[in-house]
Amino acid sequence: MRKRVVITGLGALSSVGLNVEDTWNSVLEGKSGAVTITHFDTSDHKTKFAAPVKNFDADALFGRREARRMDRYAQFSLAAALQAVDDADLTITEDNRDRIGVLIGTGIGGITTLLEQVEVMRERDASRVSPFLIPMMLADTGPGMVAINLGVRGPNMSVVTACATGSNALGEATEIIRRGSADVMIAGGGEAAITKLTMAGMNSMGALSTRNDDPTRASRPFDKDRDGFLMGEGAAVLILESLEFAQARGATILAEISGYGTTDDAYHISAPAENGEGAAKCMQLALENAGLTATDIGYINAHGTSTNLNDKGETAAIKTVFGAYAYKVPVSSTKSMTGHLLGASGALEALFCTKILNEGIIPPTINYETPDPDCDLDYVPNKARKLNVIHALSNSFGFGGHNATLIISRFEA
Repeated sequence: MRKRVVITGLGALSSVGLNVEDTWNSVLEGKSGAVTITHFDTSDHKTKFAAPVKNFDADALFGRREARRMDRYAQFSLAAALQAVDDADLTITEDNRDRIGVLIGTGIGGITTLLEQVEVMRERDASRVSPFLIPMMLADTGPGMVAINLGVRGPNMSVVTACATGSNALGEATEIIRRGSADVMIAGGGEAAITKLTMAGMNSMGALSTRNDDPTRASRPFDKDRDGFLMGEGAAVLILESLEFAQARGATILAEISGYGTTDDAYHISAPAENGEGAAKCMQLALENAGLTATDIGYINAHGTSTNLNDKGETAAIKTVFGAYAYKVPVSSTKSMTGHLLGASGALEALFCTKILNEGIIPPTINYETPDPDCDLDYVPNKARKLNVIHALSNSFGFGGHNATLIISRFEA
């Protein structure tokens, strides 16, 4: 019998809130985090807006000296992790620290620091480059800083699978507990890539919406008039525990990670496989891993980026796996409000699924106005919906053909 893995704590910061409560309430209300970019010159950019985290004060949280030694993505990751540990009421001691691990992924890592230091070398000279450049730009610094701050010495790593990262991080952390290598994993994703270069690159790919006249209405997943995604940032971290450990310490159990699947399209570096073949296989693997059938799923949190190919392909994949039931299961994209957090998106969306199971309400897909014949499912348009959900499925897909699916279930002893 494999170990059961449960969720006992949540932490998050996003473009619509600096904690779980504010973020959750904002998405239920259909609030968009999109604003016009002001921290760099966008005069030569096609897209002039994004969904940044607002009013985040790293100096106040960590102290100025410590904050300056972390890239913004690592600051987000640590802040969310500290929230989650507090929410789980997890006490770290000498007796348990070797059995508590960290797995926090990022799609891009410390790109803000990297770009800043490139300018330092260009404008001054190589000797002026920060000695903290290398650790600050690395993908594994986020989980490393969490371990240092909390004193946990179990398995510690990052994963990088582009926009599937957050879901893969939670799935792989689940497997670490299932195989008995840790009792607790602090897991999720962090991202801070709203930079001049990153936005330019995404524009060159044609990935971003260019609705500069109305940023809050730019992200419109599954809508016929969608024209690209809204770049977001932030972090989400969940506390995962073996059921035995959680029960022994009297933890409040929020949900259970019952299923995990991961595949690759092996098709194209940035476009999904035709008809969502890889995504469909991934969802089917997650169902098998959970011991469930498609009709057990009460809600799907879609990857739902608001790009033409993703939304069309994901819809086709859902139809492949769910058959006629695809038209009965509600599907929504919370990226329509938070923006696309890249490597952190899957973790935030798993957090939303956990909240749905506990509160019985589904966030909407906002800005859904014009139906697309290729996207004809129930996308919970524009208004949250009350619904009793037992099992929720969350999809994440990334450049390189990476696919990850999680199934979050209501806990039953």
